[in-house]
Amino acid sequence: MNDLLDRYNEYPLQPRGLEALDKFSMGWEFEGELRYFVRPNFAVTAGVGHLKIQSKHSYLPAIGSEIDVLGQVIAVPVHIGAMYYLAPYNQGDFQARAYFGGGLLSLVSTRALFQTVETGLNSVYSASNDTLDAASLGGNNRITAQADGAGYYAEVGAHMFFASRFSLMVGAVYRSMKVDNLTTLGTITVPEDVAIAPYLKQTLTKDGKPAGISDVDLSGVGVRMAVGIGF
Repeated sequence: MNDLLDRYNEYPLQPRGLEALDKFSMGWEFEGELRYFVRPNFAVTAGVGHLKIQSKHSYLPAIGSEIDVLGQVIAVPVHIGAMYYLAPYNQGDFQARAYFGGGLLSLVSTRALFQTVETGLNSVYSASNDTLDAASLGGNNRITAQADGAGYYAEVGAHMFFASRFSLMVGAVYRSMKVDNLTTLGTITVPEDVAIAPYLKQTLTKDGKPAGISDVDLSGVGVRMAVGIGF
């Protein structure tokens, strides 16, 4: 996706002096997890999360017109794993335990999207209308790519228990989350005989088909913060 954003920044944005789209660097994952202690120092885990990261910008070329550009990746990681807890540190009603572990990930319904939406501009191509507005960035375009994948994760942290049902967890986690061979669907509406079109076609297509999003790599290191509720 970052390669596609780079190409779109290079053309058509930069030649027109327009602000570039930000590349993807980090994102927030929200997750729910069940952690069950099989033994006092060993727990099995299972959970599901939601990761969404996007880069978008709106351009206002004239009064009453707007161009919205959006690049977006959405993933639903499902995981199972195990955690080993070290000896506790006790201080009154407070207990803290370091833990480490890991497990497997399944990336369900991973979807990458790139689209441009133009309103108030002559950006619809037809046989009777073979020109685009001078302010157009190439008309309305949408590319969606989707696939499933597998991965793994490793985690280390501290679990802090209080004199209540609630506990806190802080730690670091590494996730390997890469999805290859995304199936690309979409429609490229830019006409061939407009000056901007051949360059934009090269940006958004490959071998005459919508392309540019063949794989998504969401791997990386993150900081984890969680609130636990005991049953």
